[in-house]
Parts: sequence; C-alpha cells; structure tokens
Amino acid sequence: MVATYNLPDGPSTAPLLRMMKLVFQPVKYMEDYAKAYGDTLTLRNKSGNHIVYFSHPQALQQIYTADASYFEAGRGNRFLKFLVGANSLLLLDGERHLEQRQLLTPPFHGDRMRAYGDAIREITLSVMESWQVNKPFNIRSSMQEISLRVILRVVFGIDEGNVLTEIQRRLSSLLDFMGSPLMSSSLFFGFLQKDFGAFSPWGWMTREIQKIDELIYALIRERKANKYENRQDILSLMMSARYDDGQPMSDIELRDQLMTLMLAGHETTASALTWAFYWLDIQPETRDKLLNELSNLNNILDTIAISKLPYLTAVCQESLRIYPIVLSGVFRKVKTPIEIMGYKLPEGTLVVPGIYMAHHREETYPEPNKFKPERFLNRQYSAYEFIPFGGGSRRCIGSAFAMHEMKIVLATVLSKYKLSLQNKRPVIPARRGLTVATPQGMKMIPIAVA
Repeated sequence: MVATYNLPDGPSTAPLLRMMKLVFQPVKYMEDYAKAYGDTLTLRNKSGNHIVYFSHPQALQQIYTADASYFEAGRGNRFLKFLVGANSLLLLDGERHLEQRQLLTPPFHGDRMRAYGDAIREITLSVMESWQVNKPFNIRSSMQEISLRVILRVVFGIDEGNVLTEIQRRLSSLLDFMGSPLMSSSLFFGFLQKDFGAFSPWGWMTREIQKIDELIYALIRERKANKYENRQDILSLMMSARYDDGQPMSDIELRDQLMTLMLAGHETTASALTWAFYWLDIQPETRDKLLNELSNLNNILDTIAISKLPYLTAVCQESLRIYPIVLSGVFRKVKTPIEIMGYKLPEGTLVVPGIYMAHHREETYPEPNKFKPERFLNRQYSAYEFIPFGGGSRRCIGSAFAMHEMKIVLATVLSKYKLSLQNKRPVIPARRGLTVATPQGMKMIPIAVA
C-alpha cells in the first residue's frame, strides 16, 4: 500500500525571491504569508524537502510533544556550525542532545538566580554611568554592553582580566559585523560564505572566531590549572559535571557550549530589552503603570521580589510577543512520516514553528499589533500559544534567566531615568543576523527621575 501525503497550500514564488524577502523584509514576509494562507503554509522547493510552517496552537502542541523518533532538529541549525561548533546543544539530536541539556540546565535555575540578579543590577548601574542626562545615546549599544557583560560574568564568574576583556571586545566586534546587511545575508546564502583571505568579509569573520577560540581555550586551561572550590559560574559547573559513564566534557565540548551560551545570551536579550524601552516610551500610560508598581516595592534592591512583579512580567512578555527576537522556531526534519492537524507529512519535510505568526493570531491575541501587557494579566497563555523561546525539548535553556535579566535591567534603569526616543517616528524591525531588532542607530534620551 502506497502512503498518501498531503501538504498545505503555499506561495509559488521562486525560492531566491522568497529568501530575499525573508532577509530584507522579515516581518512583512511573515505577515504577508499569514494573511494569505492563515496558520499553515508550504514553501516548496525543487529538492522535495518542502518547508511547512505551523502556527496554530494545536499543531504546535503536536510538534512540541511528538516523540523524538519523528524529528531531527539539530540539522536545522547546521548552518551555525561555523560559529558554535559541532558539539553545540543547537546542533545535537537524540541522546547526545539530552545528555548535554541535562548538564547545562542546573546553572540557569534555582538559587543561583539571586546571585545572578545582584550581578545584573551591578553591571546595569555601571553601564548607566556613561549616560549623560538629556544627551542622546545609542540604546541598543548600551543594552548590548549590559547583556554581554552579564553573560560573561555568569559564564566565567568574572568580568575583568585581560583575557576576558579581549573576549568581550572581539565577541562584540564579531556580532556587530554579523549584524550588518551583507553578513546577515551570508547566513542565508551559501555562495557568500567564501574565504578569500583576511580582508574578505567571511575570511575576517572566520579568523575572528579562531582568535576567540584561542582565548576561550586559554581560560579553560587556566581554570583547570587553578581549581577553585565552590565556584558557581557556568564554566566551573560544566567542568565538574559528569556524563553517566563518569567522563567529563572535553575541551572542545566546553568551547562549543560556551560559545553557544555567549551568543544566545547576548544578542537576543539586548534586542528584547531595546524593544521594551521603545514600547514604554511609545506608550507612556504603560510606563506609568509600571513605575507605580515599582514604587510600591518595599526594597528596589531585592531582585527576587522584582522578578515576581506581575505587571513588569507582563511588559516583558508582551515585548517578546509582539516582536519575538527570532521569527521562527528550530527547523525540524521529518524522520518518520507524521500527521499534524490532518496534514500527512513525508520523510524529509522541514517543519517550522511560526513564532511570529503564532503571536499574531487574532483568535489568540485580539488586536495583535497593539502593545497591551494587560492581556497577560487577564489570561494565562499555554506553552503552545506564547512561544518566544520555542518549545518542547528544543526550548531555549536560558529562558528563565533571560526573563530574569530583562526585569532587573528594566527596573534598575527606570529607578533612575525615563528614557525618551530622540526620534518619535515608528520603528520598523530590521534583520540583524538571525534576529529581528530595532535599527542600530536608534537613540534615546535619559531624563532624570525626580
């Protein structure tokens, strides 16, 4: 008996034109397809490995709860191998993915959040010292500095020293370069990934990654040579962790996971924070409600209490809903034919959770293009309706940490300043590497709080 497969409708646009729109008009790309095809659509290609987007909560539940035997997810991120390495959590599948995830999960949960909170507040105050009252500054650059210093502190347990300073400088330079239009395009078009020497774009980037690698390996060697008791940073915790057979992680495994955590914990959080400050200025009534909640806090230094504030939480959630940092979840390649919402998908089909489309369903979020934190106070959304960090076994391992950081940075800044856009024109999301962010040049003016 021959199996019968059926795929949803979708556009007939040439793949190259589709990709150009995805790169240069990412939000419009999602909005146009959602308007034309609803919750589900197929992007067909000549290879036969068609791409199917799903954004209905029922479909997302089926995808996120499906047995691991149906999907291969790590391969969907294989284009990141040049950056994060073959051992990255992002590229692994099956037992290896599960093992690595179990080793990496503890540092991002539990009692360590309190210590992280104090560090986040300290670093935020330090960066704010460079701001001048009533003088415009680049909000995104400041949020990038905060998020990078925070993740380096959490990962390595220190935020000073020549090696760490050099990692911070080179990583910041690398990510800025990758966020440029040319390099953003190269992540999607393989023919641009050519090394023509140190002065070519891809050549410069690969050499910069090599230099960062050397610095990371130097820190690993130093940590092994000078073992400190009771260190709680992620590098130390990973070095002390053991697989079921009693073996520790290898140096290359440590490097790949460290690079993954630094990249995932930096750019994404910086973008989310920048969007949050944008919306708070665009909607002063929202900022007033948030300031009122913060003013009723007994101790503004209590980062755990801050993280539990309901309206602050709702502001962060709505920021991540309206402009999720990544528009789509991890590509999952069908290994065993599977049926999702009546569609029978053959082996080789690429299944994509449509995060932006799920977050803009009128049925789930009435007036989806309006910034309304109150919707998160009035309703509890399921893990298949609100998915800024993905879902299932591929959900972002640092999601709780990212939310914690967002809340503390917002509360710390708002206790000192009101941030006002220098240019009040609406901001259009722009492609920045794999993420969707505010334009790099967006500036805000700090106004001292009386």
